[in-house]
Amino acid sequence: MRPTLKLAASSVLALVSFSAHADDTVVVTATRTEEPLAQVGRSVSVIDAETIARRQSDAVTDLLRNLPGITVTRNGGIGTSTSVHIRGAESEQTVVLIDGVKLNDPSAPGGGFNFGNLLVGNIAHVEVLRGSQSVLWGSEAIGGVINLTTLEPTDELAANARAEYGWRSTREIVGNVSQKFGRVSASVGAGEFRTDGISALSERRGGTERDGFRNFGANAKFNIALSDTVSIDLRGWYANGRVGIDGFPPPDFDLADTREYSRTRELVSYSALNAALLEGRFQNRVAVAYTHTDRENIDPDAFITQTFDATGRNTRFEYQGTLEITEALRATFGAESERSRFTSASFGGPPTRGEARIDSAYLQLIAEPVEGLTATAGARHDDHDMFGGKTTAAASAAWTPNAGATVLRASFSEGFKAPTLYQLQSEYGNMLLRPESARSWEAGITQRLFGDTFEINATAFRRDARDLINFVSCFAPLVGICTDRPFGTYDNVARARAEGVELSMLLRPIEALSLEANLTHLSAEDRSPASPTYGNELVRRPQDTFSALVDYRWPFGLETGITYTHVGRAFDDPANTQRIDAYDLVDLRLAYALTETVELQGRIENLLDEQYETVPRYGMPGRAAYVGVRFAY
Repeated sequence: MRPTLKLAASSVLALVSFSAHADDTVVVTATRTEEPLAQVGRSVSVIDAETIARRQSDAVTDLLRNLPGITVTRNGGIGTSTSVHIRGAESEQTVVLIDGVKLNDPSAPGGGFNFGNLLVGNIAHVEVLRGSQSVLWGSEAIGGVINLTTLEPTDELAANARAEYGWRSTREIVGNVSQKFGRVSASVGAGEFRTDGISALSERRGGTERDGFRNFGANAKFNIALSDTVSIDLRGWYANGRVGIDGFPPPDFDLADTREYSRTRELVSYSALNAALLEGRFQNRVAVAYTHTDRENIDPDAFITQTFDATGRNTRFEYQGTLEITEALRATFGAESERSRFTSASFGGPPTRGEARIDSAYLQLIAEPVEGLTATAGARHDDHDMFGGKTTAAASAAWTPNAGATVLRASFSEGFKAPTLYQLQSEYGNMLLRPESARSWEAGITQRLFGDTFEINATAFRRDARDLINFVSCFAPLVGICTDRPFGTYDNVARARAEGVELSMLLRPIEALSLEANLTHLSAEDRSPASPTYGNELVRRPQDTFSALVDYRWPFGLETGITYTHVGRAFDDPANTQRIDAYDLVDLRLAYALTETVELQGRIENLLDEQYETVPRYGMPGRAAYVGVRFAY
């Protein structure tokens, strides 16, 4: 039997199995409160602790890429710059959270989050919310929200650890321990990952040297119960990575093997005071969250060795209240004040600095007017100290006529993305920029058959985005928006549409066997008026993706699994002339429990040694094998 991790029953995010028991699954991201999945009118995917352990993945993106509507691109091996697209949206149009704190980097030109430095480590739960979600999650939530949760404190002593070794001297060790001491509950962990890696420049295109990656991460959570109704939450997360990236050396200034590398250090802290009033019907939380991201590129062979340096900091104060007005009506409301700051410099030049503040308020109502029907509606207003105000709205409904065997869902939601500090205040900045905005619609059905053994989901969606911010090159004469901008600037010049269908299936005919499949057909197009690329596919957005996962536990205790992933062809340029070929990946995994607390694991990634690229000219790993041991107490 698989060793299981002991988790606190009071965990804010219930770590439940992503199984055919959809009505038992509780999610938080969709409404910012605990809600049964069968009562949520939006598309949510859940990856629980058991699934994470079974997949044996090192990078979080390896877990995400097999979910509906998600594609991943990476500039080389593990650790290099990595983007995640939800339903064809830009990577920086996705809100990424870890333990409730936004990870988006204020110093990045697009303000997004680089998934390259994000390893599974002690992450125990993942929720992916698809569609525009700015009513609850604010700026950047145009494509969706990815919410990551590390291991929670436990009442009793719980410890887990894993160690792994494999291809190209890849080694990892991760551990976590948790326990309750009187009124204090704690969970603390750390991990280190190292690999010699592959050449960032594809070996098929001349890359020979290995661009390694090393990462150290740590996580901590403390809950202090001041009384039966008042508590303090303290959370922290840290990641420090270094990865070889290759560069563009003279005289050709073309991608080539170099000794250049990138360092990324990320720090997250969170402190909250929680109070339950009115016999628990009125939940309150006052919190402050802080993120600090340092990035630098170093080229030991360059005249100026530090080729890039950037720091982004974000401080957020927030209040959230949840009130049970009646048994059939609940309200969630809150206010936030966020201050972002950045500094960046290239090749030793003078630094560029900027800062901005955005204040927000939101209200959401959840009603159950009749049995089987859950309706949700909300609105938000954000006030930015540069571009002014933005109001967004959302509404959704979930209806089951037969106690969860059939669930019909529909939703409308709006999203926006504030111009980044770099787009506003850098040497290319434009202080007249408006926020990007989007409207999303979706409708779907979940059908369970044969008791709890078979589940099928189908969702149709569409998102229209406008006022998208692109870089505009400037040429003489420098007039209009190009005045005093000889090298270019940013402007709201683009529109885009993404629409498609997501299908998923889960079959569990017997307890020992599970089969899961996901299919996404996406049409993501440039809809910019009068643009020469109007109607063309957006860059690096494959139309078709498919994955299938089969897991079986043999009578003698061996667990085996196989994952097949197909990613269709895409284009690397707006003109759709540079093609990125489709590819197929097959991964194998196995695990065997030696005792109730010790398990041996092994896996082979890219079994067929597929030669592929997600970004042209950047290599991806070939066939690789790993073995490890997992301990859980």
